[in-house]
Amino acid sequence: MEAYKILTYPDPFLKIIAKPVTLFDEELQEISERMIQTMYEGIGVGLAATQVGVNKRLFVMDVSYNKDLPESERNPIVVINPKIIEKADKQAGEEGCLSVPEFRADVERYRQVKLQYRDLKGDLKEMDAEDLAAVCIQHEIDHLKGKLFIDYLPPLQRNMIKKKLKKRVE
Repeated sequence: MEAYKILTYPDPFLKIIAKPVTLFDEELQEISERMIQTMYEGIGVGLAATQVGVNKRLFVMDVSYNKDLPESERNPIVVINPKIIEKADKQAGEEGCLSVPEFRADVERYRQVKLQYRDLKGDLKEMDAEDLAAVCIQHEIDHLKGKLFIDYLPPLQRNMIKKKLKKRVE
């Protein structure tokens, strides 16, 4: 199976607000599998559908991922139509993004979240997450809302990063 190409800023698709998933079929399964492969190849811990040009409220994550782990020890999670229903303890922490390569910055996020979502069968699930998992969930949900982590930065820092990223594609 071929991995997706990860879109990078300033690709306009990254600003799209993803549409809810209504059909839980084989195509959704295939999209999820390609996204998981793409996330691992990109050495990321999360990947939203909008980052690969798919307009669906869907992301994949594996915060325990280590490229040296055998495939049998990986634990990817497919999250469809996510909604944070509880959150607590804001803190700042360094973030990076596969769609904003080579840049990292401190972003304030909740340290604990309770997530409600659907799995690949369409079943409603809940997950309590903290630390890296909570940050990953918030980061990926932002992608589904057309928002990047750099959008949280002060204007001067954000504009500097955007200028450098635009130069890379010219």
